[in-house]
Amino acid sequence: MEAALAEARAGGAVGEVPVGAAVVVGGHVVSQAHNETIVRCDLTQHAELIAIQRALQVLETDRLDEATLCVTLEPCAQCAGAIVLSRVSRVVFGAYDPKAGMAGSVADLLRHPRLNHRPEVMGGVMEEECGAVLKQFFAERR
Repeated sequence: MEAALAEARAGGAVGEVPVGAAVVVGGHVVSQAHNETIVRCDLTQHAELIAIQRALQVLETDRLDEATLCVTLEPCAQCAGAIVLSRVSRVVFGAYDPKAGMAGSVADLLRHPRLNHRPEVMGGVMEEECGAVLKQFFAERR
């Protein structure tokens, strides 16, 4: 989660909503990213998607079935879909997202019983630190 939190801070420093993600395999961070929606003018460029894409390239595979995705904010529907499709085995997130979270806050797409893959999910890890980065970012813009 520390790597994801560092990415969130880096994203916030360049004006992106400060969400960071890291893919961990065998105890090693294989990829990490922060949101790039503004810099790329593309609302699909969330930290989770970028980190997943980079991990797939680094590992030269099409599945992350031995990977843990650490993300500072509960994944949205778009990211939850990518997590399921890429077969991430475990998702660890920091702050809950009561407006868009798809790991239990709004719905639970990650553990939906009709999907063919359901990762293990753990929320609230370093929740205060992850939430503080977001709160500070938005407080500075209001």
